[in-house]
Amino acid sequence: MPHSQTSAPRAGLAGVRLARGASPWLLPTVATAAASLVRARRSRRAAALAVPATALAAGMLWFFRDPEREIAQGRVISPADGVVQSIMPWKDGRTRVAIFMSPLNVHVNRAPMAGTVTSVEHVPGGFVPAFNKESENNERVVWHFDTELGDIEMVQIAGAVARRIVPYLAQGAKVEQGDRIGLIRFGSRVDIYLPEGVDVAVEVGQTTTAGVTRIDRD
Repeated sequence: MPHSQTSAPRAGLAGVRLARGASPWLLPTVATAAASLVRARRSRRAAALAVPATALAAGMLWFFRDPEREIAQGRVISPADGVVQSIMPWKDGRTRVAIFMSPLNVHVNRAPMAGTVTSVEHVPGGFVPAFNKESENNERVVWHFDTELGDIEMVQIAGAVARRIVPYLAQGAKVEQGDRIGLIRFGSRVDIYLPEGVDVAVEVGQTTTAGVTRIDRD
């Protein structure tokens, strides 16, 4: 089944696919690097700035990359690139799988299942490091999807640097499994809550790839 193009990535410099929502960070950085490179031959000050500015721009291009993925088969797939930080039984019988995303990971998140977005809620909060227990109270966006397994909750959590979460979809949107649904800028965390009776297929410390790694077990 074809995937929605609602949140398709945009082409960037030299054909690099860039995440939607990257412009406020990326454009000033690339512009500074380009200007310093142009002036480097005539100004020692510009030459001195050119090296770190170019390195920072390259880092930004890497961070905001948004590669195409061959979406895997399975009931529930990972919404995020990263490492499984914890697997916890929840009070209502669900199981929470928390995925920590470092600045080296792709930060575009994907729909864990096909369905309908029933709600997208922004919750204000703090900005402590995403690996810290206190990150439970961080800035977040809470998603609910109506799927073949019923309600699936997914939470994008901002980290110490990631002070902006950019949802790509609104309530009522239809999604296919693996569709891009939003971006978290810089290091952060994504939690997914599996319904009661759904077994977890991943382990703490395991690396996950959004749209590729299966989270549940038959």
